[in-house]
This record gives sequence, C-alpha cells and structure tokens, in this order.
Amino acid sequence: MQTEPINEGLIIAGKTYRSRLLVGSGKYKDLEQTRLATEASGAEIITVAIRRVNIGQDPNAPSLLDAVPPSKYTILPNTAGCYNAEDAIYTLQLGRELLGGQKLCKLEVLGDEKTLFPNMPETLRAAKVLVKDGFDVMVYCSDDPIQARMLGDIGCVAIMPLASLIGSGMGILNPWNLSLIIAQAKVPVLVDAGVGTASDAAIAMELGCDGVLMNTAIAGARDPLRMARAMGLAVQAGREAFLAGRIEKKFAASPSSPMAGRVV
Repeated sequence: MQTEPINEGLIIAGKTYRSRLLVGSGKYKDLEQTRLATEASGAEIITVAIRRVNIGQDPNAPSLLDAVPPSKYTILPNTAGCYNAEDAIYTLQLGRELLGGQKLCKLEVLGDEKTLFPNMPETLRAAKVLVKDGFDVMVYCSDDPIQARMLGDIGCVAIMPLASLIGSGMGILNPWNLSLIIAQAKVPVLVDAGVGTASDAAIAMELGCDGVLMNTAIAGARDPLRMARAMGLAVQAGREAFLAGRIEKKFAASPSSPMAGRVV
C-alpha cells in the first residue's frame, strides 16, 4: 500500500501555510526576476527588508508589492540592517503601518557588519517590547538552545536559528544545537541563514525543522528560477523523510534480502 504525501500545513500565529519554504526578496537583478523566482519556489511568505526595499515608503519608485502582491503572499517585514533594539522596534512599527496593521513580522538585530551574527541581548530586549505591543514576532537568533527557549517564553511565534552566517552558503554547521532547540520548542522552528543548496534545506527538514527561510541561495544561484524550484522540492522531500522516519544507523551490514528462508 502506497502512502500518500502528507500535506499538513505550517501554522504560524494561527494561520496555516501550505509551503514550508519562506523566501527573501533581495539580491535579484530586478522585480520581474523576484516575481518569477518567488512563484517558482512555491513560497507563500516573502520577507522584505523595510530599510532597503520600497513597499510604499517612496510612492514615486517601483514597489516590491507590484511584483509580490499582499493579495497573493504574506509579506513579512524584517529589520535587516538594524544593530540595536530601538532601530528594530521603530522599523517594524513602520512596516506595520505600511502593511495596514499587519502584526506578523521578522525581528533580527545584528551584532556587526562582518558576521551579521545576531546580537542576542538586543534581540531579547526588542522581542519583549514588540510582543507587548501586539506584534507576532518571528525571530532570527543564534543556535543557542537557552536563548531560543527564552525567546519562546517571551511569546515569539517562531524561532529562527541560523544554520551558518547569513549569505555564506555554508549549510548547517551545528545540527546538534538545532536538534536541541527543536526538541524543546513550543512554537515552529525555522532555519534562517546559511543555506547554500537543496541538500542543506532537506537536511534542515530531516532534523525536524518546521520550515526554512532563504534568500541568497536562490537569488545568488546561476539560475535563480531553477534553484527556487529545487529548494521547494527539497523542503518537501525533507519533511516527508522526517515524517517517514529514517532507518537506524548501524556499524554492521544488513542484507536487503535476508538469508532466513532462502530457496536454495
């Protein structure tokens, strides 16, 4: 009997999404490529850096919302480029206003320009203020299980530990920490940053992550549209493998055709 694919959705802040792949909107050559790659990925949540991308701040310039309209996608404002809690809070308040009061947002407070590693004290401080202000906060963080748990306790709706440095394409460097975060989490855990190719996305899902967010891995590929399709398939395959349950690793061979009951 063949098992049908399991199409249960990703639930974030009470809303169900069919796709477990989230994509960014930066680094494409133009808005048309952004549109095509987003469609090819199958993603339904699209992140936008409020400090860098126009979604209405400049009425005289092309808007990202013309390429990925809010009627079709959930636009997720993020605080890319913010290095302290105050800037991040203000940026998301602006994003909420531009998107008609939308509460869902992505918080990231960076530590420095070289590593783009999260500044966790400032991230925690901003998260507390934003949750109290009514935001549904998805939060980029280090892969520290203790601080991830603290963000969950604050009331963030999704925890988003990095796999490796933003834009590095180095893949998942510490699967053990990710596993610890997943095991304790009461909200969705999504890998954010460091994915380089489809196998990285599949591994994240096989570990038990609820989803994967990426930008550079798609936008920086030689063929962004083909890579977008590959990432969508990889996330689906990794999720199916996780639900199916992998075989136990052994230090001995195990024949596919057992010797017991052999006919000759």
